[in-house]
Amino acid sequence: MNEIIYQKDNLPDRFGAMTVKELRQGLRRGMFMIPFIVIQGMAVLAMAAEFSMGDVESYSKMTGLLNPVLFFNSGPFWSVAGFICIIVMPLGGLALMRQELDEGNHELLLLTPLTRWRVVTGKFVALWGLCLITFFSLLPYMIVRYFIGGIDAWRNIVMALTVVTASGILCAGFIGASSYRTNLGRICMMLLFVFSMILSWLAPMWGSFAQTKVCGVIYHANALAYFVCYTMFGLALARSRIRLVVSQYEVKPSWMVIGLLIFTPLVVSIVTAVTLGFGGFVGLIGMALIAWFADSTPKAPGWMAAPKLNIPAEPPPQLIVPGTTKNQSIERDEDCHIGGNP
Repeated sequence: MNEIIYQKDNLPDRFGAMTVKELRQGLRRGMFMIPFIVIQGMAVLAMAAEFSMGDVESYSKMTGLLNPVLFFNSGPFWSVAGFICIIVMPLGGLALMRQELDEGNHELLLLTPLTRWRVVTGKFVALWGLCLITFFSLLPYMIVRYFIGGIDAWRNIVMALTVVTASGILCAGFIGASSYRTNLGRICMMLLFVFSMILSWLAPMWGSFAQTKVCGVIYHANALAYFVCYTMFGLALARSRIRLVVSQYEVKPSWMVIGLLIFTPLVVSIVTAVTLGFGGFVGLIGMALIAWFADSTPKAPGWMAAPKLNIPAEPPPQLIVPGTTKNQSIERDEDCHIGGNP
């Protein structure tokens, strides 16, 4: 009976060991509980302010995914939702990798069937899941806004998807920054990640919008590629920091990811310019693939046989003459070899 109750109240193992562990801890942390409670009260106040303001949505031609300008002209409700779910909640990721690295737990974890990707993605899914739980708790407020406030349905769908994707990007980035041991290192990596994000957003998004004059297929292809690229950068940075051994002929993997963060805005801008504003997603996907393979340890192909063990041969057996000790027999053998007698 106790086992049935335990299985009913426990998280299923199909989520993964690392995800289940982080969800159990995260649901009890004040970093989740306090914003979850605060956002409910702020949402009520924001809706009351919107009903008293009248028209809260300003017209914008650039109504597309991952457009931060929409948060400033879509009413107080989306400002509150964006601030809590995109900025406050992902900040909890700054403590996720630190607890594994400071205590040396990552060395023990990698002795289990868990790979580095599973460790990092487990933490990411847990943190992103907490952000989504907080955001989906606002669904009743969104329904009330739609039926009473007379808002634009497509605009609010875009805003909801923007909160989901932007929170995922920042969750990955903050987890990657948390893999540095010092506070200065974490702050520097956070600033580098955010600065690279902003620069890489400008060229493909504005380029595609300038060509098509609407947020159509090309714009949203760039937005999805942007989400994949920078989510991969954050996870690759965290993964590279828990690698146990780096060969002398290899470049330090974390340096490679930092280089990608620095040069991605330039590469994406060049690709966007060459394709006349239509192909920024090509550069973003290409940089994401480089981040995926940047930390691949060289391995021998499957058809190559394993090298033979270089074990020294056993010494020849020693003959012990009856009536003598082992040392006397060794001296007798040495005298016989020196004298030339077998």
